Amino acid sequence: MNQPEHELARKIVQHLEYGVDQLDSGTRERLLAARKAALSHYREQPEPVLGLAWAGLAVARVTEHRFYSTRHLIAVATLILALVGFAYWQSMGPVNELADIDVSLLTDELPINAYLDKGFDSWLKRASR
Repeated sequence: MNQPEHELARKIVQHLEYGVDQLDSGTRERLLAARKAALSHYREQPEPVLGLAWAGLAVARVTEHRFYSTRHLIAVATLILALVGFAYWQSMGPVNELADIDVSLLTDELPINAYLDKGFDSWLKRASR
């Protein structure tokens, strides 16, 4: 705070203290009792925490409460069956075409360089006539 703000704050405090001094003792005691009652009911509200703090709370809730309802078990079983079925479907699908090409190149009598030669394809077409 800079100096003018300090002076303003000091003037406000002086004005409030002067107002309190002008009150009679019964009013001051009622205000004090009301203040104490209000403070006794006051509870600090938790401030929201940014970041991954919610993850720890979520893990604590899951591990704290051992709830395994039928609905949760069916959902987990369905997910596991879907993953197993997808893996099986992928393994039984068409064989990788690149693997077939590699096998045919490695088991053929021609060297790989013959397939890479641009004129080899035209030579094969002329030779087959």
